[in-house]
Formats: sequence, C-alpha cells, structure tokens
Amino acid sequence: MAVGEAHFPDMPVIDGLRLGTSTAGIKTPGRRDLVVIEIPDGARVAGAFTRNAFCAAPVTVARQHLASCASRGLSARYLVINTGNANAGTGEAGLRDARATCAELARLAQVDDDNVLPFSTGVIGESLPMERLIGGLPMAFEALDATAQAWHEAAQGILTTDTRAKGASVTLQIGDESVRINGISKGSGMIRPDMATMLAFVATDASIDTSLLDALLHETLGRSFNCITVDSDTSTNDACMLMATGRGAAVTSDDPEALDIFRNGLQRVMTELAQAIIRDGEGATKFVTLQVSGAGSRREALDVAFTVAHSPLVKTALYASDANWGRILAAVGRAPVEDFDVSRVIIDLGDVRLVEQGGRAASYTEDAGSAVMGRDEITIHIDLGRGEEQATVWTSDLSHDYVTINADYRN
Repeated sequence: MAVGEAHFPDMPVIDGLRLGTSTAGIKTPGRRDLVVIEIPDGARVAGAFTRNAFCAAPVTVARQHLASCASRGLSARYLVINTGNANAGTGEAGLRDARATCAELARLAQVDDDNVLPFSTGVIGESLPMERLIGGLPMAFEALDATAQAWHEAAQGILTTDTRAKGASVTLQIGDESVRINGISKGSGMIRPDMATMLAFVATDASIDTSLLDALLHETLGRSFNCITVDSDTSTNDACMLMATGRGAAVTSDDPEALDIFRNGLQRVMTELAQAIIRDGEGATKFVTLQVSGAGSRREALDVAFTVAHSPLVKTALYASDANWGRILAAVGRAPVEDFDVSRVIIDLGDVRLVEQGGRAASYTEDAGSAVMGRDEITIHIDLGRGEEQATVWTSDLSHDYVTINADYRN
C-alpha cells in the first residue's frame, strides 16, 4: 500500500559512476538483494550516518573506512549494499563479516579494503549469510553499468518492506555545462531519521571538494530526510551518501550563483527521495504535510511538528478520516514549548480553520473537517503566533496494515 502513483525517473548517466546488482538469496530467493556502486578514482564522497547507539556493524566500518581514506587524501571507490539482513546487534562477529565483505569486493576490484564502504538493511540481530553474500559479489561486480536500467535495478535491490523503488533526478545548467544529480533511497518502516535516512545514495557529475560536499549533504539533509517520520523509530542502519565524480562543472564557494543552483537542485532530489519514503510508509494510506509557522526558533517549530506527527491518536484519526481535531490540539499543547500562549495558536486543516483563540474556530463545521480528512494528501498548518521561524515535516497515518507488516516481519 502506498500513497500516490509510483514513478521512477529515467536516470541520465552520471559520468564515471556505475551500478551492478545480483540475486544472492540473502533472505528471499530470486530477488535482487545485493548492489555494488563503483565510484571513479578522484571523486569525492561524503556520508551521514545514524546516531543510534546500537549502530550496525556496516555503519561502524563505513565510518572507519571513510576516515581512513580521508587521512590519505583519498576517497572511497566502491559501495556494497545488501538487503534482507541488517548486520546490527551482531557484535564483533558482525564487524568481521562487514570487513570480510569489503575485502572480497576489494579483491575483485583490485583496490584497498578501506576503499570499500559497506551498507546493510533488514532484520536486526541475525548473522549475515556470508557464503551467499560473498557468492553474489562477482555477479554484481560483473553487472556494473551506467545506464538508467542499472539505476532502477539498484533501487530495487536495496528495498526491504518497501512496495516500490524510489528515485529522483535533476539536470541543471551551470554556465555552459549541464550538471546531473541522481538519487535512490529505501525506507518504509523504522523511519525517524536522526541526521540521515534509512539508506540513500545520491551522485552528481559536478566537481566539488570534500568539505563543501559534506556541508551541502548535511544542509540538505536537515530539510529533507531529517524532516520525515513514519513511526518515530530511528534505525540502527541509517546512512546517506553523496558522491561527486568530478567529471562535470565545478561548484565552489567562490561562485555563489553556481553554488545556489547546485544547492537548490540537490535539495529537490533529497526532498523528493524523503517524501517518497513517506508515500511508501508501511501501511500508509495518507501523505501528511505538517507546516508550523510563527515559532520562536526552527527547533521549536520542529518540536511541535514532530509531536503531532508522532501522536498515535492523531495518526489513527488520519487513517480513519475522522475529523477529531481535539487530538491535534492536544498534541500541539504537549509539545516541549515554554511559555505557550494557546490563545495565539491557529490550526488549519487544509483550507478549514480548526482552532483559534484557544478553542474551536467559530467557522468550523464537522462536514468541512471530514471532507479534508477524507483526502489521500492532507496539510495541517499550525501558527504558534510567537515568532518568525517555521519548519515542515512529512508523515503518514497509522493503519491496521502497519501492525500486520511489523508483526509478520520475520516470517
């Protein structure tokens, strides 16, 4: 179940980047579950990872390998991603398996082990089936290609409970040159990224130094993946990688116009990928935009938005198309905001005013509220009346199917 039509874009070639997939049988026989991404020599790579203290073994190894490459003035050359098994909560054995995966791909590619970054997604607490994973690497490596089909197959190869592949692409004009940005992501449940997403891989042919690339990654994450939530759970495996092959136009801080063009294009790709995760949230029937304005700080605006987005009572009302506006009011009221003047708060459901002057709006009718709640896509706007800051968060409803999917996840 997902909200809106499925659409995977026709990805243009990112000069220097190739992707390959295979069916290793890590969990489900016959499905794509192993992906290799090849990054050209001289490219630049930036990454963001989960803050979950029980971070998965591949997260630890990827961080270590990124740091090792940086200390030698190098960048990663390969990414390897498996689905069906998270390799999280697996202790030292999990670290050995993640490193062994890197070593095998490094042997195939004839690069150093730390030139390979590992990523995993799936069930927590189970050991990787290493014989099957290692056995699938040669096929994925031999399949490396730069085509749109390779992007689509890679997007399919990283899915778990997702119902569809997720991709976004833009082509920008910087000076006399075209710059391309492609991205794929996966995620459906255990979604409340805390500085990254479930898994996302974004690439551009622009030439950008590592420090600027890292800054752009974290800036755009802050208004995309860090602004989505399905169920308030931060995964052990969250990671988002941004790769610049350096084969195209230069993007530098010395050229503000080019930098703004690229930043806006990257933000568009990141936001589309993040929203695609919400549209495909486990059991989702509604795509909900929470806009908070009039806040004293952006943090305050985000706190209010996420308090509403995480309320089980609000989320079940959304699923039922029940215009129980008191649940929204109550969630706003318990947000961690000091010196809250509820008389200044205005809450709108679409174009219907719900709350003003501390209570139900005089113009509100149940029929009008119910009409908005019956839509597949809903916007809730909350004006706190206490400042100029604002934030937007995207979430989904909470349905019977969400419970079923997660109750049966390991079967």
